[in-house]
Amino acid sequence: MKKIIGFVILITAVLFLFLIKSKDVSMKIVSSAFENNSKMPSKYTCDGEDVNPPLSFVDAPVNAKSLVLIVDDPDAPMGTFTHWVLFNIDPKISGIKENSIPQSALLGKTSAGKIGYVGACPPSGTHRYFFKLYALDTTLNLVNPDKTELEEKMHGHIIAQTQIIGLYSRN
Repeated sequence: MKKIIGFVILITAVLFLFLIKSKDVSMKIVSSAFENNSKMPSKYTCDGEDVNPPLSFVDAPVNAKSLVLIVDDPDAPMGTFTHWVLFNIDPKISGIKENSIPQSALLGKTSAGKIGYVGACPPSGTHRYFFKLYALDTTLNLVNPDKTELEEKMHGHIIAQTQIIGLYSRN
């Protein structure tokens, strides 16, 4: 009987640790085009081809139902400028290729009112471009939301988040 109780306690402890670990995810977003807090190549800006950089997603939570990517510039002169909004990204994909959108993803509106990627184009100085990745416990039923609407619907559903920052100046 003591062996059975010991076995049950062991299994319970292992399951408990698994559940804790599944919420304490070390999800990451990286790019082969630039390091965190370093200059983005001009290819991904208004001075180049104005295409999205390649991004890799590492260790998304196994219980995620979807991913969200929001790219914004908090240094814009008129307030934070949203450059890209993607949601309902399949959490099983390993990233986004250069100049592409994952098949499952839906697009939202940028601050320019555009559906799609708008590259960095700071009017002066060096700006920071936050590539923010969120793992959600749900998918979202939205049509071309802006960042504010998307963030409202994400509220209470974020199970992990991470970011990478790219820098760019036109000097």
